[in-house]
Amino acid sequence: MEEGKEGGTWLGISKKGKMAALTNYMQPKIDKNAKARGALVTNFLTSDLDSFSYLRKVALEGHLYNGFNLIAADLNTTKGDVICYYGNKGEPEPIFLNPGVYGLSNSLLDTPWKKLQYGKQLFTDVIKQSQDLTKEDLVKELIKVMNNQEPQLPDPAIEDQGKDYIRPILNKYAAVCVRGPGYGTRTNTVILVDAEGQVTFTERTMLDADINQWKTSTYQFKLQT
Repeated sequence: MEEGKEGGTWLGISKKGKMAALTNYMQPKIDKNAKARGALVTNFLTSDLDSFSYLRKVALEGHLYNGFNLIAADLNTTKGDVICYYGNKGEPEPIFLNPGVYGLSNSLLDTPWKKLQYGKQLFTDVIKQSQDLTKEDLVKELIKVMNNQEPQLPDPAIEDQGKDYIRPILNKYAAVCVRGPGYGTRTNTVILVDAEGQVTFTERTMLDADINQWKTSTYQFKLQT
């Protein structure tokens, strides 16, 4: 939405099975002239490169952007899924992710911020009971996880990374769901992909920056892989 940097996104999936997700890496000061990070997701979704090759290419230009983390995936019901990660404030090369539960906030992948560890635990608890839930109830439970506002304090790691920028809002920022004046969580997204390649994409979005107004949209399609 920033002028001159419009048109990107934080999260997306294509019918070809390409999926990408982006988070900012929290830093006290940002470079206003840096390249737009949102294009990193849209460029992958529309490219012909596989996830690892794409992230290697991005890594060569990592220094041109403010801090970010990027997950890129090739989902394929016959060949198996390939999911990769690169963060421009971490290692110079992307990595392949083994099957498992990961957490990504506004630091590097699986940095043990308390809110990230708490969110992973809440997520894992829901997944453990997922076989007993309908798809609709599973989505509801996952959205409930993303709206948990309990601050996980104290957390010196967040303070150390965010310094003076984060201290005034630390009490709000240290929760899975951030609710602060003029800053906070405005969208929740759940992507479910089953063994047959059926995708259910559910997004809950705040309307007009009003905490009491939300719209939920659901899209369903089958992967064409």
